[in-house]
Amino acid sequence: MDLTAGYGGHAQAILSITKAPGETVLVDRDEQAVTALNKRFAGSGVRIMHQDFLSALQDIQSSDKKFDMILADLGVSSPHLEDAERGFSFNLPGPLDMRMDVRQEMQAEQLVNHASEAELTEILTHYGEEPKARTIAHNIISNRPVNDTEALANIIAKSLGWRARKSKTHPATKSFQALRIAVNDELFQISQALPIMCDLLAPGGRMAVISFHSLEDRLVKLFLSDKAGDRYDSELQLITKKPLTASHNELVSNPRARSAKLRAAAKK
Repeated sequence: MDLTAGYGGHAQAILSITKAPGETVLVDRDEQAVTALNKRFAGSGVRIMHQDFLSALQDIQSSDKKFDMILADLGVSSPHLEDAERGFSFNLPGPLDMRMDVRQEMQAEQLVNHASEAELTEILTHYGEEPKARTIAHNIISNRPVNDTEALANIIAKSLGWRARKSKTHPATKSFQALRIAVNDELFQISQALPIMCDLLAPGGRMAVISFHSLEDRLVKLFLSDKAGDRYDSELQLITKKPLTASHNELVSNPRARSAKLRAAAKK
């Protein structure tokens, strides 16, 4: 089961080994990804679910189905970042959207232009770990209405001043991450999904999670450590005591993998 199947790269690689499309479930909340998956795996017998991964797991949990492998590749995808109209990128002017599932009502625009200063500060602090959250929130409110991603990124950059000029990363990185996580309720999804992933594993089955920032990785690390503790009733056995990261060779061709961490465990 691939909970964040995207455009099918991971799924194709795994299926080339398992040769079991009829036993495979691919999940994605993004309509464009689901369209691509249906085209790529047409006639193969693969089951494709157009849902967020938490609701998909909850639906599967009501059946007796178990899996030998469950994968979740968290966060935003490259196609999201490269499509200005989706509003994920601070490098491209676009609408304040940031929805992974365009069927949902909540968009970044509602938070940016209607949340209180306290609410914005909490979002930027909790989800973005942004030390200048209060200043950024105040300046966003002072410049409302904020009409697009370019305007928002400029407000954030000016809020950070000299810090932004000295930073190796874009000054809006943490704030855009925070808004995206809030819009898509990502941390709640992960925290609720992990126990169900464990429950759906067959004996000897493996769950693997790829995360891209410390908030996600912390949730995964703590869950796996708890379930794989040195106790007689532990459910999992750690496969990765430390997370796997991208090699230098991979980073040359795929620089976005620089912050990726993979953690995995097996069901006892």
